[in-house]
Amino acid sequence: MLKAGIVGLPNVGKSTLFNAVTRTRKAEAANYPFCTIDPNVGMVTVPDERLAVLSKISGSQKLVPTAIEFVDIAGLVEGASEGAGLGNKFLANIRETDAIVQVVRCFENDDIIHELGSVDPIRDIEIINAELILADMSALEKRRSSREKKAKSGDKESKKEVELIDIIMPHLDAGKPALTLEWSTEDAEVVKGFFLLSSKRTIYACNVSEAELAAATENPDSVDLVAQVRKFAAEHSGAEAVVISAQIEEELSDMPTEEAAEFLAEMGVKDSGVSSLIRGVYHLLGLRTYLTTGVQETRAWTITEGDKAPAAAGVIHTDFERGFIAAEVVHYDDLVAAGTKVAAKTAGKVRIEGKEYVVKDGDVIEFRFNV
Repeated sequence: MLKAGIVGLPNVGKSTLFNAVTRTRKAEAANYPFCTIDPNVGMVTVPDERLAVLSKISGSQKLVPTAIEFVDIAGLVEGASEGAGLGNKFLANIRETDAIVQVVRCFENDDIIHELGSVDPIRDIEIINAELILADMSALEKRRSSREKKAKSGDKESKKEVELIDIIMPHLDAGKPALTLEWSTEDAEVVKGFFLLSSKRTIYACNVSEAELAAATENPDSVDLVAQVRKFAAEHSGAEAVVISAQIEEELSDMPTEEAAEFLAEMGVKDSGVSSLIRGVYHLLGLRTYLTTGVQETRAWTITEGDKAPAAAGVIHTDFERGFIAAEVVHYDDLVAAGTKVAAKTAGKVRIEGKEYVVKDGDVIEFRFNV
Protein backbone atom coordinates (compact mmCIF):
# COMPACT_ATOMS: atom_id res chain seq x y z
CA MET A 1 0.00 0.00 0.00
CA LEU A 2 1.26 3.49 -0.87
CA LYS A 3 2.28 5.75 2.02
CA ALA A 4 2.13 9.49 2.60
CA GLY A 5 4.59 10.89 5.12
CA ILE A 6 3.55 13.81 7.35
CA VAL A 7 6.60 16.05 7.74
CA GLY A 8 7.45 19.51 9.02
CA LEU A 9 9.52 21.40 11.56
CA PRO A 10 9.01 20.57 15.27
CA ASN A 11 5.82 21.90 16.88
CA VAL A 12 3.89 22.71 13.70
CA GLY A 13 1.05 20.25 14.43
CA LYS A 14 2.22 17.08 12.65
CA SER A 15 1.33 14.59 15.36
CA THR A 16 -1.94 16.34 16.16
CA LEU A 17 -2.86 16.17 12.48
CA PHE A 18 -1.85 12.50 12.31
CA ASN A 19 -4.16 11.72 15.23
CA ALA A 20 -7.00 13.57 13.51
CA VAL A 21 -6.45 11.93 10.11
CA THR A 22 -6.20 8.41 11.54
CA ARG A 23 -8.82 9.00 14.25
CA THR A 24 -6.40 7.57 16.83
CA ARG A 25 -4.24 8.81 19.69
CA LYS A 26 -1.20 6.88 18.50
CA ALA A 27 1.02 9.92 18.08
CA GLU A 28 2.11 11.81 21.19
CA ALA A 29 1.57 15.55 20.72
CA ALA A 30 3.45 17.89 23.06
CA ASN A 31 4.89 21.38 23.18
CA TYR A 32 8.55 20.47 22.70
CA PRO A 33 10.79 19.38 19.80
CA PHE A 34 11.16 15.72 18.78
CA CYS A 35 8.02 14.56 20.53
CA THR A 36 7.79 12.01 17.71
CA ILE A 37 10.90 9.84 17.39
CA ASP A 38 9.80 6.56 15.82
CA PRO A 39 7.26 7.10 13.03
CA ASN A 40 3.62 6.31 13.76
CA VAL A 41 1.72 4.53 10.99
CA GLY A 42 -2.04 4.56 10.52
CA MET A 43 -4.61 3.43 7.98
CA VAL A 44 -6.86 6.25 6.79
CA THR A 45 -10.31 5.87 5.26
CA VAL A 46 -10.75 7.94 2.10
CA PRO A 47 -13.99 9.99 2.34
CA ASP A 48 -16.30 9.20 -0.57
CA GLU A 49 -19.89 10.47 -0.56
CA ARG A 50 -20.67 8.34 -3.62
CA LEU A 51 -20.85 5.17 -1.52
CA ALA A 52 -23.92 6.27 0.45
CA VAL A 53 -25.70 7.36 -2.74
CA LEU A 54 -25.02 4.07 -4.50
CA SER A 55 -26.07 2.06 -1.45
CA LYS A 56 -29.52 3.65 -1.61
CA ILE A 57 -29.84 2.70 -5.26
CA SER A 58 -28.76 -0.89 -4.65
CA GLY A 59 -30.18 -1.38 -1.15
CA SER A 60 -26.73 -2.39 0.11
CA GLN A 61 -26.32 -3.84 3.59
CA LYS A 62 -22.90 -2.26 4.17
CA LEU A 63 -20.46 0.29 2.80
CA VAL A 64 -16.74 -0.39 2.39
CA PRO A 65 -14.55 2.66 1.65
CA THR A 66 -11.00 2.47 0.37
CA ALA A 67 -7.96 3.46 2.44
CA ILE A 68 -4.39 4.73 2.30
CA GLU A 69 -1.55 4.79 4.81
CA PHE A 70 -0.20 7.85 6.64
CA VAL A 71 3.13 8.02 8.49
CA ASP A 72 3.88 10.61 11.19
CA ILE A 73 7.61 11.38 10.87
CA ALA A 74 9.89 13.07 13.42
CA GLY A 75 10.30 16.85 13.12
CA LEU A 76 13.15 18.09 10.95
CA VAL A 77 15.61 20.84 11.89
CA GLU A 78 18.05 22.84 9.81
CA GLY A 79 21.16 20.73 9.20
CA ALA A 80 19.24 17.44 9.07
CA SER A 81 21.06 16.47 5.86
CA GLU A 82 24.25 16.52 7.91
CA GLY A 83 22.72 14.58 10.80
CA ALA A 84 21.48 17.44 13.00
CA GLY A 85 18.61 16.66 15.36
CA LEU A 86 17.03 13.42 14.19
CA GLY A 87 18.12 14.21 10.63
CA ASN A 88 19.38 10.83 9.48
CA LYS A 89 16.35 9.07 10.94
CA PHE A 90 14.01 11.65 9.43
CA LEU A 91 15.53 11.28 5.96
CA ALA A 92 15.48 7.48 6.12
CA ASN A 93 11.81 7.50 7.13
CA ILE A 94 10.76 9.93 4.43
CA ARG A 95 12.64 7.93 1.80
CA GLU A 96 10.27 5.04 2.47
CA THR A 97 7.15 7.10 1.69
CA ASP A 98 5.56 7.74 -1.71
CA ALA A 99 4.40 11.32 -1.17
CA ILE A 100 4.83 14.11 1.37
CA VAL A 101 2.28 16.04 3.41
CA GLN A 102 4.27 19.07 4.56
CA VAL A 103 2.55 20.64 7.58
CA VAL A 104 3.17 24.37 7.75
CA ARG A 105 2.34 26.49 10.78
CA CYS A 106 0.14 29.41 9.75
CA PHE A 107 -0.98 30.64 13.16
CA GLU A 108 0.42 32.77 15.98
CA ASN A 109 0.31 31.40 19.54
CA ASP A 110 2.76 32.48 22.25
CA ASP A 111 1.96 29.35 24.25
CA ILE A 112 3.21 27.01 21.50
CA ILE A 113 6.95 27.20 20.97
CA HIS A 114 8.23 27.59 17.43
CA GLU A 115 11.63 26.00 16.94
CA LEU A 116 12.98 29.17 15.28
CA GLY A 117 11.31 31.68 17.58
CA SER A 118 8.86 33.17 15.05
CA VAL A 119 6.13 32.13 12.63
CA ASP A 120 7.23 32.29 9.00
CA PRO A 121 5.75 29.51 6.81
CA ILE A 122 7.82 30.24 3.70
CA ARG A 123 11.05 30.12 5.70
CA ASP A 124 9.92 26.81 7.21
CA ILE A 125 9.11 25.33 3.80
CA GLU A 126 12.43 26.47 2.37
CA ILE A 127 14.32 24.88 5.27
CA ILE A 128 12.69 21.51 4.71
CA ASN A 129 13.03 21.67 0.93
CA ALA A 130 16.69 22.70 1.24
CA GLU A 131 17.45 19.77 3.53
CA LEU A 132 15.81 17.32 1.10
CA ILE A 133 17.80 18.82 -1.79
CA LEU A 134 21.08 18.72 0.15
CA ALA A 135 20.47 15.09 1.08
CA ASP A 136 19.81 14.29 -2.59
CA MET A 137 23.01 16.04 -3.68
CA SER A 138 25.04 14.07 -1.16
CA ALA A 139 23.48 10.79 -2.31
CA LEU A 140 24.05 11.62 -5.99
CA GLU A 141 27.68 12.55 -5.42
CA LYS A 142 28.28 9.15 -3.86
CA ARG A 143 26.39 7.43 -6.66
CA ARG A 144 28.35 9.29 -9.32
CA SER A 145 31.66 8.28 -7.74
CA SER A 146 30.63 4.63 -7.73
CA ARG A 147 29.48 4.73 -11.37
CA GLU A 148 32.26 6.79 -13.02
CA LYS A 149 34.81 3.99 -13.32
CA LYS A 150 32.28 1.61 -14.89
CA ALA A 151 31.08 4.37 -17.22
CA LYS A 152 34.62 5.00 -18.48
CA SER A 153 35.06 1.29 -19.15
CA GLY A 154 32.02 1.33 -21.44
CA ASP A 155 29.21 0.17 -19.15
CA LYS A 156 26.11 1.69 -20.77
CA GLU A 157 23.92 1.74 -17.65
CA SER A 158 26.58 3.47 -15.57
CA LYS A 159 27.27 5.95 -18.37
CA LYS A 160 23.57 6.80 -18.55
CA GLU A 161 23.36 7.30 -14.80
CA VAL A 162 26.36 9.65 -14.80
CA GLU A 163 24.82 11.66 -17.66
CA LEU A 164 21.54 12.06 -15.77
CA ILE A 165 23.28 12.90 -12.49
CA ASP A 166 25.19 15.64 -14.31
CA ILE A 167 21.84 17.09 -15.40
CA ILE A 168 20.25 16.84 -11.96
CA MET A 169 23.09 18.26 -9.85
CA PRO A 170 23.09 21.84 -11.26
CA HIS A 171 19.29 21.88 -10.96
CA LEU A 172 19.48 20.91 -7.29
CA ASP A 173 22.38 23.29 -6.69
CA ALA A 174 20.12 26.11 -7.88
CA GLY A 175 17.71 25.21 -5.06
CA LYS A 176 15.17 23.50 -7.32
CA PRO A 177 13.67 20.12 -6.34
CA ALA A 178 14.18 17.13 -8.63
CA LEU A 179 10.40 16.95 -9.04
CA THR A 180 10.48 20.00 -11.34
CA LEU A 181 12.73 18.31 -13.92
CA GLU A 182 11.10 16.77 -16.97
CA TRP A 183 12.29 13.46 -18.41
CA SER A 184 11.58 11.09 -21.24
CA THR A 185 9.84 7.86 -20.15
CA GLU A 186 13.13 5.95 -20.42
CA ASP A 187 15.15 8.48 -18.43
CA ALA A 188 12.41 8.84 -15.82
CA GLU A 189 12.69 5.12 -15.09
CA VAL A 190 16.44 5.46 -14.46
CA VAL A 191 15.99 8.55 -12.26
CA LYS A 192 13.31 6.71 -10.27
CA GLY A 193 16.04 4.33 -9.17
CA PHE A 194 17.93 7.20 -7.53
CA PHE A 195 15.16 7.45 -4.86
CA LEU A 196 15.48 11.22 -4.60
CA LEU A 197 13.70 12.85 -1.68
CA SER A 198 13.02 16.08 -3.58
CA SER A 199 11.32 14.11 -6.36
CA LYS A 200 8.42 13.12 -4.11
CA ARG A 201 5.11 14.79 -4.82
CA THR A 202 4.06 17.16 -2.05
CA ILE A 203 0.86 18.66 -0.69
CA TYR A 204 1.02 21.49 1.85
CA ALA A 205 -1.24 21.46 4.92
CA CYS A 206 -1.67 25.03 6.17
CA ASN A 207 -2.33 24.64 9.90
CA VAL A 208 -4.44 27.62 10.98
CA SER A 209 -6.01 28.69 14.26
CA GLU A 210 -9.62 27.97 15.16
CA ALA A 211 -10.42 31.69 14.82
CA GLU A 212 -9.18 31.82 11.22
CA LEU A 213 -10.45 28.43 10.02
CA ALA A 214 -13.76 29.63 8.55
CA ALA A 215 -12.20 32.58 6.70
CA ALA A 216 -9.27 30.50 5.42
CA THR A 217 -11.59 27.73 4.23
CA GLU A 218 -14.00 30.08 2.48
CA ASN A 219 -11.29 32.26 0.91
CA PRO A 220 -7.73 30.97 1.55
CA ASP A 221 -6.12 34.08 0.11
CA SER A 222 -7.87 36.25 2.70
CA VAL A 223 -5.53 34.87 5.38
CA ASP A 224 -2.07 36.27 4.73
CA LEU A 225 0.07 33.30 5.86
CA VAL A 226 -2.11 30.82 3.94
CA ALA A 227 -2.00 33.02 0.84
CA GLN A 228 1.80 33.04 1.06
CA VAL A 229 1.96 29.23 1.16
CA ARG A 230 -0.49 28.80 -1.72
CA LYS A 231 1.48 31.24 -3.89
CA PHE A 232 4.81 29.59 -3.05
CA ALA A 233 3.48 26.06 -3.68
CA ALA A 234 1.96 26.98 -7.03
CA GLU A 235 4.99 28.88 -8.30
CA HIS A 236 7.73 26.50 -7.15
CA SER A 237 6.26 23.06 -7.79
CA GLY A 238 2.65 23.38 -8.90
CA ALA A 239 1.62 21.81 -5.59
CA GLU A 240 -1.71 22.10 -3.79
CA ALA A 241 -2.16 23.76 -0.39
CA VAL A 242 -5.03 22.63 1.86
CA VAL A 243 -6.34 24.53 4.89
CA ILE A 244 -6.69 22.58 8.14
CA SER A 245 -6.86 23.32 11.85
CA ALA A 246 -5.12 20.32 13.41
CA GLN A 247 -6.42 21.07 16.89
CA ILE A 248 -10.04 21.37 15.74
CA GLU A 249 -9.70 18.26 13.58
CA GLU A 250 -8.44 16.24 16.53
CA GLU A 251 -11.48 17.34 18.54
CA LEU A 252 -13.76 16.41 15.64
CA SER A 253 -12.23 12.93 15.46
CA ASP A 254 -13.74 12.13 18.87
CA MET A 255 -17.26 13.19 17.83
CA PRO A 256 -19.99 11.18 16.09
CA THR A 257 -20.37 12.13 12.41
CA GLU A 258 -23.57 14.15 12.82
CA GLU A 259 -22.27 16.01 15.87
CA ALA A 260 -19.02 16.84 14.03
CA ALA A 261 -20.99 18.20 11.06
CA GLU A 262 -23.06 20.41 13.37
CA PHE A 263 -19.90 21.66 15.09
CA LEU A 264 -18.35 22.62 11.75
CA ALA A 265 -21.57 24.30 10.62
CA GLU A 266 -21.61 26.43 13.77
CA MET A 267 -18.07 27.55 12.90
CA GLY A 268 -19.16 28.42 9.37
CA VAL A 269 -17.23 25.54 7.79
CA LYS A 270 -18.90 23.20 5.30
CA ASP A 271 -16.40 20.36 5.14
CA SER A 272 -13.58 18.94 7.21
CA GLY A 273 -10.14 20.11 6.18
CA VAL A 274 -8.89 16.61 6.90
CA SER A 275 -11.36 15.18 4.37
CA SER A 276 -9.98 17.52 1.72
CA LEU A 277 -6.43 16.63 2.71
CA ILE A 278 -7.03 12.87 2.52
CA ARG A 279 -8.67 13.16 -0.90
CA GLY A 280 -5.83 15.43 -2.06
CA VAL A 281 -3.18 12.95 -0.93
CA TYR A 282 -5.06 10.06 -2.54
CA HIS A 283 -4.96 11.78 -5.93
CA LEU A 284 -1.41 13.01 -5.33
CA LEU A 285 -0.36 9.38 -5.06
CA GLY A 286 -1.84 8.75 -8.49
CA LEU A 287 -4.68 6.69 -7.03
CA ARG A 288 -8.20 6.49 -8.39
CA THR A 289 -11.39 4.75 -7.28
CA TYR A 290 -13.84 2.53 -9.07
CA LEU A 291 -16.98 1.22 -7.39
CA THR A 292 -19.00 -1.97 -7.14
CA THR A 293 -22.50 -2.06 -5.74
CA GLY A 294 -25.12 -4.66 -4.93
CA VAL A 295 -27.42 -5.88 -2.19
CA GLN A 296 -24.57 -7.25 -0.08
CA GLU A 297 -22.30 -4.20 -0.20
CA THR A 298 -21.27 -1.02 -1.99
CA ARG A 299 -17.50 -0.83 -2.12
CA ALA A 300 -14.71 1.48 -3.27
CA TRP A 301 -11.64 -0.13 -4.88
CA THR A 302 -8.27 1.54 -5.30
CA ILE A 303 -6.45 1.48 -8.64
CA THR A 304 -3.59 3.46 -10.12
CA GLU A 305 -4.40 6.10 -12.73
CA GLY A 306 -4.15 4.48 -16.17
CA ASP A 307 -4.97 0.94 -15.03
CA LYS A 308 -6.89 -1.13 -17.56
CA ALA A 309 -9.95 -3.24 -16.81
CA PRO A 310 -8.14 -6.58 -16.14
CA ALA A 311 -5.79 -4.94 -13.62
CA ALA A 312 -8.78 -3.29 -11.91
CA ALA A 313 -10.50 -6.66 -11.73
CA GLY A 314 -7.38 -8.13 -10.15
CA VAL A 315 -7.74 -5.75 -7.21
CA ILE A 316 -10.84 -7.72 -6.20
CA HIS A 317 -9.24 -11.13 -6.82
CA THR A 318 -6.41 -12.44 -8.97
CA ASP A 319 -8.85 -14.92 -10.55
CA PHE A 320 -10.87 -11.97 -11.89
CA GLU A 321 -7.82 -10.69 -13.75
CA ARG A 322 -6.63 -14.11 -14.91
CA GLY A 323 -10.04 -15.08 -16.28
CA PHE A 324 -11.16 -11.60 -17.39
CA ILE A 325 -13.75 -11.61 -20.18
CA ALA A 326 -15.34 -8.17 -20.05
CA ALA A 327 -16.45 -5.34 -17.78
CA GLU A 328 -19.98 -3.97 -17.60
CA VAL A 329 -19.41 -0.26 -16.91
CA VAL A 330 -21.60 2.71 -16.09
CA HIS A 331 -20.18 5.93 -14.69
CA TYR A 332 -21.42 7.01 -11.27
CA ASP A 333 -22.84 10.30 -12.58
CA ASP A 334 -24.85 8.51 -15.28
CA LEU A 335 -26.16 5.87 -12.88
CA VAL A 336 -27.28 8.47 -10.33
CA ALA A 337 -28.91 10.59 -13.05
CA ALA A 338 -30.82 7.54 -14.32
CA GLY A 339 -31.85 6.42 -10.83
CA THR A 340 -31.45 2.68 -11.40
CA LYS A 341 -29.15 0.42 -13.38
CA VAL A 342 -32.09 -0.72 -15.52
CA ALA A 343 -32.88 2.90 -16.39
CA ALA A 344 -29.21 3.54 -17.14
CA LYS A 345 -29.19 0.58 -19.55
CA THR A 346 -32.33 1.85 -21.23
CA ALA A 347 -30.63 5.23 -21.66
CA GLY A 348 -27.62 3.54 -23.25
CA LYS A 349 -25.27 4.51 -20.44
CA VAL A 350 -24.15 0.97 -19.57
CA ARG A 351 -21.28 -0.28 -21.76
CA ILE A 352 -19.43 -3.55 -22.23
CA GLU A 353 -15.69 -2.89 -22.22
CA GLY A 354 -12.77 -5.18 -23.02
CA LYS A 355 -9.16 -5.67 -21.93
CA GLU A 356 -7.89 -2.35 -23.28
CA TYR A 357 -10.41 -0.19 -21.46
CA VAL A 358 -8.74 2.33 -19.10
CA VAL A 359 -10.85 2.49 -15.94
CA LYS A 360 -11.94 5.98 -14.88
CA ASP A 361 -12.45 7.35 -11.40
CA GLY A 362 -16.12 6.89 -10.54
CA ASP A 363 -16.79 3.97 -12.86
CA VAL A 364 -19.30 1.51 -11.41
CA ILE A 365 -18.25 -1.91 -12.68
CA GLU A 366 -19.44 -5.51 -12.77
CA PHE A 367 -16.81 -7.93 -14.10
CA ARG A 368 -17.37 -10.99 -16.21
CA PHE A 369 -14.72 -13.65 -15.89
CA ASN A 370 -14.15 -17.37 -16.34
CA VAL A 371 -11.56 -19.40 -14.46
